[in-house]
Amino acid sequence: MKKTHKKFIAVVSILIFLAGNLAPLQATTPLRSLTNTTEKSTPLLSPDAVFDQKISILMRISGFPSLSACIIKDDQIIWSKGYGYYDVSEKKQATIDTIYVLASVTKTVVGTALMQLYEQGLFDLDDDVNAYLPFELRNPNFPDAPITFRMLLSHTSSLNTNTQMQYYWLNFSGDPPFHFFPEPYLREFLLPGGAYYDPGVWSDTYRPGEHAMYANVGFDLISYLVELISGEPFLQYCDTHIFSPLDMENTGFNLSVFEMNQVAIPYQRYLGRYYKINELGFLFGEYTPPNQYWRMRFYPAGGLYSTVTDLSHFLIAHMNGGIYHGTRILKNETVDLMHEIQPENNIGYGLAWMQTSISPSLSATGHGGDFYGVDTWMLYNSSEDIGVIYLANGNPAFFGLLPFGGLFLYKMILYSLFTKEGTFRGEMQHDFKVSSNPFFIRTLMVSQPMLG
Repeated sequence: MKKTHKKFIAVVSILIFLAGNLAPLQATTPLRSLTNTTEKSTPLLSPDAVFDQKISILMRISGFPSLSACIIKDDQIIWSKGYGYYDVSEKKQATIDTIYVLASVTKTVVGTALMQLYEQGLFDLDDDVNAYLPFELRNPNFPDAPITFRMLLSHTSSLNTNTQMQYYWLNFSGDPPFHFFPEPYLREFLLPGGAYYDPGVWSDTYRPGEHAMYANVGFDLISYLVELISGEPFLQYCDTHIFSPLDMENTGFNLSVFEMNQVAIPYQRYLGRYYKINELGFLFGEYTPPNQYWRMRFYPAGGLYSTVTDLSHFLIAHMNGGIYHGTRILKNETVDLMHEIQPENNIGYGLAWMQTSISPSLSATGHGGDFYGVDTWMLYNSSEDIGVIYLANGNPAFFGLLPFGGLFLYKMILYSLFTKEGTFRGEMQHDFKVSSNPFFIRTLMVSQPMLG
C-alpha cells in the first residue's frame, strides 16, 4: 500500500472523529442563536441522532456489521442500544440482548473464578502452582524459577505470546468440555517432549516474574487450577458461582445451549468485502473453521458468549466492590487487588484485569477482546463511576488497510460512549430503543474467520 494512501485514510479518520465530536456542540446550541426572525429555521439533529450517526460512521469504517453497547452509572444501565445487523443476510437487527462471543473479555471471568477461591484461603497468590498441578510447570530456560498464581493472572509467568497455530486451531468441532483438554493437552503443549510442544511457547529472555507477555494459554492453566482446587468442573463452577448469582442467563461457553437465531455471526472485512469465518479458506487453508460461529478449544482464554445486558451485571459487580444488586461475588479488597497493576508489569495488567488509555484525559480499567470478526470492550472509569461495554461482530485490525490497524477507531467509539451527552454530569438517559441504522451497511455477499 502506498504511503500517500495510508496518509489519506489517516486524515479522513481524524476528520471524521473531529466532525463527530464537534457536531454535538452544534446540536445543543439554542436554536434562537442560530437563526434570525425573518428567515425560516432549519431543524437541527437531536444530540442522540448526532450520536447515533457518529457511531454508525465509526462502525462503517471499522467493518462492524453490528454493535451493541451500554453505559453504566453507579449500579445500573443509564443508556443502551443496538446498531446494525448481527445477521446480515437475514437483516436481523442488533439489540442489547444479542449474543456475541466475548474474546479475551472472557479472561476477567476466569480470573474472578480463581480469585473467589483465593478469598477462601485455598492458596496464596505467590504460591508455586506446581503444588496444585499434576505436572511440573517450569520454563525450561529457567528451570529453577517457580511460576506463581500471580504470574499467570498478570501475564508475567514467562509464557510467551502465542504464535503457535496449532494452539488456536486444534479444535473447533463442538462445545466444551473436551476429553483432551485441559489434560493431556496442556501437559503436551507446555512440557518439553510433549506431542504439541514448541520451544517458542516459553521466553528465553525473561525469567518468570520479570516481564509481562500476553499469553492466552496462561488462562487455560488458570481454568484448570479452578477445577483442581474447587473440585468442580470449570464450566459448572462458573455457572454456579458467577453466572447464576449475577442473573447472567444468556452467558456461557457452550454455543449449543443458546437460541442460535440470537447469536451474532462474526464478519471479517477483507479487501472491501465481508466474509464469515468459515469462508476464508483461501487465507487459512487447513485451519479454516468449519462453522460460521466461533467454537474454540482455548475457550477459557476467549470462548465465552454473552450479551451486553448480562455482561453489565458482571461489570457492575466489579464497579461496586464485588456486589451486584445485593449479591456479592467478591470481597471489596479482592476487587481492588485485581484492578491494581502488578509488579514488573509493562502492559498495565492487574490480575485478569487491564488498564488502558482512551485519550490523554481519559483512562479506564477492564478488558478488551480481539479476534477475527470480533471486537469487544468492557471498561469503567473509577473517578466518574462510569462503565462502558460494546460488543461487535467485526474487527478493523485483521487484513485491513486502516492506519495503526484500526487502533484509533475503537478508542473513538469508547471515547464517544464515555463522553455521551449527560453521562459525566450524572444525568440519566433511559434510551433502550433499538436502532437499525441500515444506511452504513454495505451489501455483504459472504462471511468470515478468526484467531485468538
